[in-house]
Amino acid sequence: MNQQQLQPTLDKVQQAVKEGKLTASAETNLKAWLTEPRYAAYADEVAAHVNEGKWKILDDVFWTVIPFGTGGRRGKMYPIGSNAINDRTIGESAQGLADYVVSALGKDAALSCAIGFDTRHRSDHFAKLCAEIMTAAGFTVYFLGQYRATPELSFTVREKKCSCGIMVTASHNPPTDNAVKVYWSTGGQILPPHDKGIIDRVMNTQEIRRAKFEEMVAAGKVIYCQDEIDKKFQAAVLTQATPGPRELKIIYSPLHGVGATAVLPVLAEDGFKSVELFGPHSKPDGDFPNVPGHVANPENPQVFDSIIVRAKEAGADVTLATDPDCDRIGCAAPLRFKKDSPWHTLTGNQLCALLADFVLENRKKARTLSPQHFIVTTLVTTHMVRRVGDSYGVRTISDLLVGFKWIAQAIDQYGPDLFVYGTEESHGYMAGSYVRDKDGAVASMLLCELAAKLKAAGQSLHEKLDSLFWQHGVHVEKTVSVQMPGSEGMARMKEVMAAFRSGPPAEIAGDRVVQVRDFERQTITPAGGKSAPLAGPKGDLVFLDLATEGNYVACRPSGTEPKIKFYTFGYIAPEQLSNLDLAKSQLEDRLNRMEADLRKFAGV
Repeated sequence: MNQQQLQPTLDKVQQAVKEGKLTASAETNLKAWLTEPRYAAYADEVAAHVNEGKWKILDDVFWTVIPFGTGGRRGKMYPIGSNAINDRTIGESAQGLADYVVSALGKDAALSCAIGFDTRHRSDHFAKLCAEIMTAAGFTVYFLGQYRATPELSFTVREKKCSCGIMVTASHNPPTDNAVKVYWSTGGQILPPHDKGIIDRVMNTQEIRRAKFEEMVAAGKVIYCQDEIDKKFQAAVLTQATPGPRELKIIYSPLHGVGATAVLPVLAEDGFKSVELFGPHSKPDGDFPNVPGHVANPENPQVFDSIIVRAKEAGADVTLATDPDCDRIGCAAPLRFKKDSPWHTLTGNQLCALLADFVLENRKKARTLSPQHFIVTTLVTTHMVRRVGDSYGVRTISDLLVGFKWIAQAIDQYGPDLFVYGTEESHGYMAGSYVRDKDGAVASMLLCELAAKLKAAGQSLHEKLDSLFWQHGVHVEKTVSVQMPGSEGMARMKEVMAAFRSGPPAEIAGDRVVQVRDFERQTITPAGGKSAPLAGPKGDLVFLDLATEGNYVACRPSGTEPKIKFYTFGYIAPEQLSNLDLAKSQLEDRLNRMEADLRKFAGV
């Protein structure tokens, strides 16, 4: 379209802004897609939306430029829009990565990129698009040509000594979403200073240069490697296996994702012979049709409702589920190994502690543990992990922001040879140094080994957790996510964070707020006192510490989804325990009151 043809469309955009149907930021981005040469391929479709008056859609997909967060670039799929996942925004991501890596390593470097994808809609299409862009920039692409787990992509980057990696997945997001996760040569997701350098390139991408995929395959520039990598990845996971009982009936669900390609062969090779793939979730399907709400998130207890029904029918001992890209796990188990025992899910924090204790116990028995060895966790993960680590005499690195990339960085910073275990509250777990990301396969294997060992002793996972509570104190945590979509949601999130920083509540659940730790401003401020410098990483995260020891709350906006998260932590020290069930009930009630007060303060 020339300017004369385009003017009526631009006039309609301007009028929509005047009428409040379109935000000013959406107008800016929308006009760019209508007028700038780099968006020429999309201009006709954008114009059609304008002429049809699709203002709500246009505002949603144009009000901002989709950012990079803790897990890469993620959002809803739509054919057009700067705030949507489509060929242009995915293409910009790959082109920006290619341009940055070339600038960082030099044009004469042997450039290579590993690429993988999950079972989501258009994941394979986006993966091939990325391969076309990377090969056009001079990279050799190691391509996992069938859907595979995110940790296997991390492994491929390391195994093939790639310059970088791309995983096309939106993890546990709704079916509408997709994303790219970008990896550096370490096998970990991008970190400073590379993240800023890549983002700068992405945001300033003009031309997207592509080669033809099949021609690049024929030329040996795209190399299919999944069969080779499958065997090596599974062997690497199995290096973390430990001897012990394997008599365990397991029901496993991949939640319509990739997990069966990783978890099932690993469990079989580790000696677990009674593993049932949960039929209703077994088919790879980006709609996640048989999962409650079509959100395949193992953090959600409702995901396990139908799996538990089948487990009881089959006389199973434990149920496991991995998210669609198989980097997180969830678990449900009977409270006791007795007939008709009720089943409960375990929270991410509870699994963090159980696996920490199991891995450290095994290392101690094998005499491969020293005071120099370390485990890694994050600021919003249960403190029971640190207390477990202390009991085994190892270091705990815990002063980390949310996101497994920071755990990966700590592994290299403090030494892979001394690393034992890494974990975060959002159901992410890792042992060994063969990858630099959380791994649902190794977590599933270790959890099954633990469950089998406990079963042989007549103890359930929940009873083992109770024994850890008696030893380290009762820890109860709850994470609350409040959705805040769109431009209005983003503004509201900023308001909520500002309120917690500048005028926090005086008390929460009847407990006095004694200090505020602000990791963005890097200050620690006692109630009614002056701020002092706060040691720690810089990030959009605020803690409110309460008068009762070990009780606190944290608040942060999600880096990958349009929501704000409240983390609540309750603790009763072991010397104060007399009735464990009563203590747990009291803490659960306290956390519910914390949530109510936080919601009231934030107006959500």
